Amino acid sequence: MTFETVSENTAFGGVQGVYKHHSSATGTDMTFSVYVPPHAEGQILPVVWFLSGLTCTHANVTEKGEFRRACAELGLIFVAPDTSPRGEGVPDDADAAYDFGLGAGFYVNATASPFDTHYRMQDYIERELPDIIAAHFPADMQRQAIMGHSMGGHGALTISLRNPGKYKSTSAFSPIVSPLNCPWGEKALGGYLGDDRAQWRAYDSVALLADGARLPDLLVDQGLADNFLESQLKTHLLVEQCAAVGQRAEIRMQPGYDHSYYFISTFMAEHLAWHAERLNG
Repeated sequence: MTFETVSENTAFGGVQGVYKHHSSATGTDMTFSVYVPPHAEGQILPVVWFLSGLTCTHANVTEKGEFRRACAELGLIFVAPDTSPRGEGVPDDADAAYDFGLGAGFYVNATASPFDTHYRMQDYIERELPDIIAAHFPADMQRQAIMGHSMGGHGALTISLRNPGKYKSTSAFSPIVSPLNCPWGEKALGGYLGDDRAQWRAYDSVALLADGARLPDLLVDQGLADNFLESQLKTHLLVEQCAAVGQRAEIRMQPGYDHSYYFISTFMAEHLAWHAERLNG
């Protein structure tokens, strides 16, 4: 397995790194970032995964998420993967649309040609990258949390729901809560998985809750000034489903906030503190 350090910078007494490796899951080179806070020699630290949204790479949250001070104070490793495979031979949307293909992997294992060869983001996030983090960083893989934004919020919710016990806490900013019921999701799941909507349920948090999956706890922040709220995100579907099945959740509708990293960075430290309480509980 190849593992390359692209860059490392000191920040808040820890190290912000960017790394590259060849992925067996996607068949491509993949780049990700990791922040390791200051810690005693030999100490292992809990891990928080951050899954990014449409059009993003690892760089968006790394550069704009304002998480390092909180991670340094709380003793959290922060991992930010890419959102899709990239490189020569990786198929993209025919019209180069932003909501499918490169930058829009939707954290699924594609089954429809030609995307099934490389678009294996579920395997990459759930299996391959955790092994790399465990091998190269002082990570306590018994204490993992997961969070994400928009498409990445969808990823965090569904990955956690499908893997009971793996993540001690789950949170999201502006998640796509039900890809079965929004244009982004219908395009992505139809393109990656085909027309059988029954196969889509494994990638829909509302459907997973309806089918019996549960989380220990859930925190969601959604901006009320988000242009995508009514047409794509449909937070009310998650609120209603959590209430219907008794899923414990704090879903906060935040007046004045939009879909941007101005919103995410405002509440990032609160989310990390919430995760730290559960990771150290």
